[in-house]
Amino acid sequence: MMHAIKEVTIVGGGAAGWLTAAVIAAEHISHLRDSIHVTLIESPEVSSIGVGEGTWPSMRSTLEKIGISESEFMLCCDASFKQGSKFVAWKNGHHTDSYYHPFMAPQGYGQANLHHAWQEYHPDDTFAHITCVQASICDAGRAPKQLGTPQYAAVTNYGYHLDAAKFAKLLMQHCTAKLGVKHIVDHMTDIISAENGDIAQICTRKSGKISGDLFIDCTGMSSLLLGKHFNIPFIEKRHILFNDTAMALHVPYEDDNIQIASTTLSTAQTCGWIWDIGLPSRRGVGYTYSSSHTCDQQVQDDLITYIAKSIGQKRAEQLSPRKISFTPGHREKFWHRNCVAVGMASGFIEPLEASALALIELSASMISEHLPVNREQMEITAKRYNERFRYRWSRVIDFLKLHYVISERQDSQYWHDNRDQQTITASLKEQLALWKYQPPNRHDLMQNEEIFPSASYQYVLYGMGFNTHISKAKMSDKVEFARQCFGEVSQNKAKYIEGLPSNRDLIKAIKQG
Repeated sequence: MMHAIKEVTIVGGGAAGWLTAAVIAAEHISHLRDSIHVTLIESPEVSSIGVGEGTWPSMRSTLEKIGISESEFMLCCDASFKQGSKFVAWKNGHHTDSYYHPFMAPQGYGQANLHHAWQEYHPDDTFAHITCVQASICDAGRAPKQLGTPQYAAVTNYGYHLDAAKFAKLLMQHCTAKLGVKHIVDHMTDIISAENGDIAQICTRKSGKISGDLFIDCTGMSSLLLGKHFNIPFIEKRHILFNDTAMALHVPYEDDNIQIASTTLSTAQTCGWIWDIGLPSRRGVGYTYSSSHTCDQQVQDDLITYIAKSIGQKRAEQLSPRKISFTPGHREKFWHRNCVAVGMASGFIEPLEASALALIELSASMISEHLPVNREQMEITAKRYNERFRYRWSRVIDFLKLHYVISERQDSQYWHDNRDQQTITASLKEQLALWKYQPPNRHDLMQNEEIFPSASYQYVLYGMGFNTHISKAKMSDKVEFARQCFGEVSQNKAKYIEGLPSNRDLIKAIKQG
C-alpha cells in the first residue's frame, strides 16, 4: 500500500508561506485530527522582502475562502482598494501620455469589435475611457463599492493595495489560531534525504528533525529546497526583461485627508519605471530598473525628484531608499519529487502588473485542490503542475515585455534595447504579427485560467497606440452594438462617480465600524 500524504511541511514564512498554509489548511480542515496536517517552519533570522503590495481581484475570493473578513483584512493590513493600473509616460514620455489597465473587461467585450468602433467614432479618447466605466471612476478617485455593499462584493471589480509585512502577520495569526497550522520558529540547518531521493526531514537548530510527506519551499530567492538541495536550474530571463534592481521607500502623506489613488501608478523613466501605491497611512514608492543601463545614484536622484513633486524637496531628501537586487527568471521546474516551490523560491520577474502575489495564489490553489493522496499520485500531479506553471510564467514574461516592445520612447538605450528583435520571444512576435490585423481575443490564449485575459492585452496595446488594421469586410462587425456599449459607459460614468465614495472616505467608514 502506498504511503498516504498526511504531513505538509512549509519552509519559510512571508506572504508566500502563510498564504499557502492558509489555503491548504482551510480546504483540508487541518484542525481536525484525521485530516492533513500543515506545519510551517519560519526562521527568526530571515526577514521578508515585503515589496509586493498589489493584488489582483482574485485575492477577494482567496481571503473569503480562508475565513478572513474583509473589514479585518483592511484594518490589519493598512489596505486600500485597487481597481487596476495607470501607466504614465510609457508610450512616448509626453505630458499627455497615460492610459489605464482596469480590472473590469470592456463593455460588450467578446460580442463586438470594440477596437474598430473606437477608432471610427472616438479616436481622440483613450480606449479604456470609451470602453470601460472604471477608467473614469479611477480618475475621480472613487472606491469600487459603497459602505452598504456586502463584504467582498463589488460595484466595480477590485483587488487591494496592502502592507506585505502586516499581511503576513495577519495570515500567521489566522492560520495558527483558527486553521490548525503548527508554527515552528527556528532556523533550518540541514536537509535529510530519504532512500528514494525525496526529502525526509528538515533539521532545525532547536526543534530537532521535522518530517513531512510534501515539502513546500517558500524560502524566497534562496530557494533552499528546490534550488540548493535538489539543484533545479534557474532560467534567467534578463535577456528579455532587463530590470534586475529596485529602490523602494515609504512616503508619508502631507496630511491624513489626502485622497488615496484607486490604481497602482506606474510612471516610465529613462531606464525603468516608478511604482506608486497608496495605502491609508502612507505611499509605497519604488524605482525598478536595469543595473546595466544606469547607476544607483542616478536612480536615487530620479526617485527623490519624483517624490519631491508631492511632498517637497526637503522632505524627499530625508527619505532613505532600500535597494533590492534580483535576477529575473524562474526555475526549470517547480515541483520535483516531494518538493514544490511557491513565491520567489520558484521565480521572480519584476513588480510590473503585480503578478507575484497572484502567482502565489494560483500555486497555493492548485497544490491544495490537487493535493496528492499518496506518493504515486504525486508524480502525476507534479507533472501537470510543472506544465501549467511553465505556461503561466511564459505568459507573464510575454505580457510584461509587451509594455516595453510597443513603446516609442527614444530617450535612452534602455528603451531602444527593449525593442531589439533579439530580446522579444517568438511567441510574442507571433501574437504581435497577428494583432496587426485582428484584435486580441480569447482564441489567442489557450487555458481556461489565463493569468492575463485577452482584454488585458487590448488595454495595453491600444493604450500604447498600437494600431490594428481591420479589413473592410470586418468593419461592420456589430459596430452599432459597440456604439451602444460606448453610450452605456458614458451614461454610467456620472451615476457611478456620484454614487460611490472616495477610497479614503470608505476606508474611514470601515475603520469606524
